[in-house]
Amino acid sequence: MATAVAVVPARRKLARDEWIARMAVVALALWLLVAVALPLWALLSKSFQNRDGVFVGLANYATYFSNPALFSSFWNSIVVAAIATAVVLPAAFAYAYALTRTAMKAKGLFNALAQIPILAPSLLPAIALIYLFGNQGLLRGLLFGQSIYGPLGIVIAEAFYTFPHALLILVTALTTADARLYESAAALGASPRRIFLTVTLPGARYGILSAALVVFTLVVTDFGAPKVIGGRFNVLATDVYKQVVGQQNFQIGAVVAMMLLAPAVLSFAAERFVRRKQMAQLTAQAVPLVPKPQPLGDGAFLGLCALVAIPIVGILATAAFASLIKFWPYNLALSLRNYNFGNFETAGWLPYWNSLRLAGWTAVIGTALIFTGAYLQEKTRGLQAVRAVVQLFAMLPLAVPGLVLGISYIFFFNHPANPLGFLYGTMAILVLNTIAHFYTVGHLTATTALKQLDSEFEAVSASLRAPFYRTFGKVTVPVCLPAILDIAVYMFVNAMTTVSAVIFLWVPPTRVASIAVVYMDDAGWQGAAAAMAMMIVYTSATVKVLHVLLARTLDRRTQAWRRR
Repeated sequence: MATAVAVVPARRKLARDEWIARMAVVALALWLLVAVALPLWALLSKSFQNRDGVFVGLANYATYFSNPALFSSFWNSIVVAAIATAVVLPAAFAYAYALTRTAMKAKGLFNALAQIPILAPSLLPAIALIYLFGNQGLLRGLLFGQSIYGPLGIVIAEAFYTFPHALLILVTALTTADARLYESAAALGASPRRIFLTVTLPGARYGILSAALVVFTLVVTDFGAPKVIGGRFNVLATDVYKQVVGQQNFQIGAVVAMMLLAPAVLSFAAERFVRRKQMAQLTAQAVPLVPKPQPLGDGAFLGLCALVAIPIVGILATAAFASLIKFWPYNLALSLRNYNFGNFETAGWLPYWNSLRLAGWTAVIGTALIFTGAYLQEKTRGLQAVRAVVQLFAMLPLAVPGLVLGISYIFFFNHPANPLGFLYGTMAILVLNTIAHFYTVGHLTATTALKQLDSEFEAVSASLRAPFYRTFGKVTVPVCLPAILDIAVYMFVNAMTTVSAVIFLWVPPTRVASIAVVYMDDAGWQGAAAAMAMMIVYTSATVKVLHVLLARTLDRRTQAWRRR
């Protein structure tokens, strides 16, 4: 009898843990449904309705395609994105090759310099280019009569903005190499050029294609650079803004948003197709490739990296200089006048503090939600159909531009029948939108970290009748702290720099710094706009430095088990 009494509570406890885990998975699915799927459905529905909400089929699409002024922006976006990709991809590949396959000096410095654009909103390079090549720019004569306002300015600004994204992918692709392939090719008498064409490029083809798709998608969907420096050259991103905010034409705005979604979805589908064809580049017997010093080649790549890094630093330095001068170009005396934001808008410093609030809440809530959700997906069992839905919704934001998600939130949360409508116009909806927008990358990071943990941790916990949440708190979280910290910093920096994700959702009390940059630039206060953009850079850089320091501390205290 005593044995029976001891066994029954244990069975109930395990059943209760399983029930809690399944309810948590259902809650995660419902959150993703509200944050991602239903808003996109509302956008799709709006594109098939008239102003009165009556279904009109493809009438709105017929209106869009029959209007040359509107439809031309689609081709403008494609052309600009294709040119920017053609510029960025070779430069990023050469830069990544120098960092991974040569023995050149100062690799750490050049790697850090290449990451600068990640810390800045896409508005910043556009503002800096106006100071350099605008009508009163320092270097306007170098354009030989061409205007920086239009496709030329957009391509240059987007090249600055997207370069580190391509570089990160290509560095990863070129890092994974088996030295035996290169040794075998050299032993067979293959020339360096032939080795590059037959070994290096095929091994990195997936990374090259992924980088190209990422750059293309980022350029097509970016709002900041075309808004500041695009002039009269219309693209899809600015058309959505004009239709929704300028003309209050929500139906055509929804159609343009769907057109903006199409290139991103096609790029996402192409990347998924290629991923299935990708072969493993490293095996258990692989030998790491260690670059050998070659003075002539290393020097050439050092010069190439310098040629790429100088414009990056130059654009940032120009924006910093513009934020510190009194009145361009007539009074170049240094002053902090532009940082007194109260002189340019009634909100003063409020947008900056709102950005800190948005970034802080996004980092804290988003990281907890993303990592817990990934744990539930990877380490618990049951409700396979619900898990499949969660995985689909978790990957969906990767193919959805921020502008599209933002306008989707207008149609969904602003609907009179939606009980969640009270969120509209609050900081909460900005946090919700930002988490949803950047959810996929954090989810993939967390999933990758969790897949490295053997399932025996959960098996041992179950045998000891410890609840899964205790294992999660005592084992999983401490082991995965580096990944958790990476997710938190990623969410914080992106929340600080994003423009497109929140451009449709702010109200005066919740205006953030990146939106303030847009409106100060529109009002002609470019010095103040540069100052606010630099505040975003300074804040993001400070957080990244703190991240590095904290990561080193955590590595010594919690990751000692990784070292022998």
